[in-house]
Amino acid sequence: MHKLSPLRARLASFEHAYALAWQLRRSTGRNQFIVRTGNPLQPVRVVDRPPSDGAIVMALL
Repeated sequence: MHKLSPLRARLASFEHAYALAWQLRRSTGRNQFIVRTGNPLQPVRVVDRPPSDGAIVMALL
């Protein structure tokens, strides 16, 4: 597994993804999904559609 730098670890955290998803939800009015990717360099991401690539939904805003 890759060791993330402190900055990358913070930017790639669930907490950061949640804050981004909340901002996007407020500005667009669309549902935002926080998904686990399985990629150690980008362990979570925010998308506005349900994932179809096998990613695990961690939260829905």
